[in-house]
Amino acid sequence: MSLYFHLRAVPPPALRNSATWFQRLFEDDWDTVRRRLDRHLEEMLDQRCADQHALYAGQAQDGPQADVVLGGRPVTHPVPEHPPFLILTAAQVTRVADYLGSTGFETLWRTLRATAPPDPEVHAILAAAHRDLTAFYTRTAEYGDAVVKCLLR
Repeated sequence: MSLYFHLRAVPPPALRNSATWFQRLFEDDWDTVRRRLDRHLEEMLDQRCADQHALYAGQAQDGPQADVVLGGRPVTHPVPEHPPFLILTAAQVTRVADYLGSTGFETLWRTLRATAPPDPEVHAILAAAHRDLTAFYTRTAEYGDAVVKCLLR
């Protein structure tokens, strides 16, 4: 079974503090969500989301680098066996966007792979994800939106 990590931008006035609302947000098709939120800002990461998280978080336990992929305030999923949703406020999104905009991928890659042999395929995948995440967070911060994250199966 494939796992995907889905990040969706949500304008703060539209954001609800309801696990059921978050569940519907990720169950609806993209066009329905775009109409409801009047935007279409989202990013989807493949099963390498743990590698992507390690690329940014490294040894950091908090701060914008730890929030890029798997960071955020957890909200329990209505289905107990599912992982929680994660929420970043608009202010946290801005910090993440600033961090990504000022951090070069090659520096992150060298730190991550300091003790492992380089793998060109993984390098290419993570570099593309870095570009996509940087663009996603930059656009989301420009709108002043929050981000809701969900692990999908």
